[in-house]
Amino acid sequence: MTLTSELQQAIEAGSFSPAVAESLKSLTPGVYCFHKSWGTGKIAAWRLATGQIVVDFESREGHSMQVRYATQTLQPLCPGDLRVRVFRDAVAVRLEAESLPVEFIRGFLLDHGGKATLSRLSHALIPKVFDAASFKRWWGALRKKLKSNRHFHFPSRGTESIEFFHQILLPPHEDLLAKFQAARHLKDHIATADQILKSLEDFSQEKGEPLRRVVLQIGEIAAKCRKFRSAQALELLLAREAICSRYKELQLEASPITIADILRAEETRLPIIFSALPSVKQHRVLDILPEVFGEGWKKKVLSLIQGVSWRAVASIARLFEHRGALHEFQRAISTSIMDRSVSQEILYWICRKRGGYFLQHLFNANLLVDVLVILERNRLDDGRRSRLHDLLLEDRALFQDLLSDANRQTVRDIVRRLLLSPAFDDMNRRSLLARIIKIHPEMQNMMACERAGTPQEAFTVSWISLERRKAEYDDLVSRQITQSVKDISTARSHGDLRENLEEKLN
Repeated sequence: MTLTSELQQAIEAGSFSPAVAESLKSLTPGVYCFHKSWGTGKIAAWRLATGQIVVDFESREGHSMQVRYATQTLQPLCPGDLRVRVFRDAVAVRLEAESLPVEFIRGFLLDHGGKATLSRLSHALIPKVFDAASFKRWWGALRKKLKSNRHFHFPSRGTESIEFFHQILLPPHEDLLAKFQAARHLKDHIATADQILKSLEDFSQEKGEPLRRVVLQIGEIAAKCRKFRSAQALELLLAREAICSRYKELQLEASPITIADILRAEETRLPIIFSALPSVKQHRVLDILPEVFGEGWKKKVLSLIQGVSWRAVASIARLFEHRGALHEFQRAISTSIMDRSVSQEILYWICRKRGGYFLQHLFNANLLVDVLVILERNRLDDGRRSRLHDLLLEDRALFQDLLSDANRQTVRDIVRRLLLSPAFDDMNRRSLLARIIKIHPEMQNMMACERAGTPQEAFTVSWISLERRKAEYDDLVSRQITQSVKDISTARSHGDLRENLEEKLN
């Protein structure tokens, strides 16, 4: 009787469906397979009369499985698959890996479509072929050999795939130049320019000459998009300035557009453009503003401060300090706090720095009131938590530093505001109130009085309902739980029947 006729008879007998039979055709006796829990195995026999197949796994020889369960969980493997080779002869695989490592890894990658992660390779080889320490030594030596081989690409992150290419790849810096020339969108030009900045050292042998065309093209692109994409134009020009500062030979005698040109032309939109820049590039623009706007630079920079991140606020503070104008920065911050126009990012920076840059006179209980007001306002506006909110909860010393010199009335006002604030859930509110009590124990009586004024709702039930619930509880404790424990013990005594018993019950 052929296998096909055997399957046909099993279908006619109702042992399983035609769909299951179709899947079973790839799991004939002699075929290797893989199970995610039991590893590699070999189909030993079919027992279709009982609806089972027998598989010889590495740790479970002669293991019987229900047909439907097997078709769902077993992955057929070709004879050349590394897992099959390890299953058949792990010693021979190790000899090949050690004697011909480059050919070995190339074959492994080709078996997986040309790319695979390091973890997939390690799972295939550990512990049958190598132990963990031996694999690490073998892979370290192999990686050094492949570093100069352009057929292989190693990612910067360990979770990404190692790739094999039949065609030789360009050197990384030449590939970046080709990508920049081929880019069709502004964001692609910016991303590639940023990658070029990270690889400037690769162009040192040619004194940066291959970058000349990139420098010229950046000027042309920035001139075209300066009106409608001013922030992106600034990013490109910042990249050009960095390239030219590294390779002086690339300095242009006459540039079609400069950073100063855009900043002057878009003076009225400067806060919008500045906030659209990535934070890592904002400080480079800040350094240019004093030269662009002369004596008016302070006003221009202070106009940016309400819409930037706390890191940019720190950069602005350093700029004023280096330029000897820190008192004007302090005055602007104090004014914004007094009129409640200060941003969350500025408050976060002040709290994080504990009033650095001579702002210690602002770091007190009144600042905490401003923080609570801002958090309430923003919570009502967008409902999202902020880093200022998280800092208040996570920095356990912040309350003590803010309230150490506070008078009784100010603390009472803060307690009342906390009790009514929608910016904190009940658990976080209790945590913050506990910190206040630790600093000012006398506030505990006030909080007790506040809570005492809240009426407590009575819970009323009938005697019949109460007796019924008591009877249900007694039955649960005395009978149901005890019986459940016995049932679990009985089930465990039968062993692990998941792959067989469940199929029979179904």
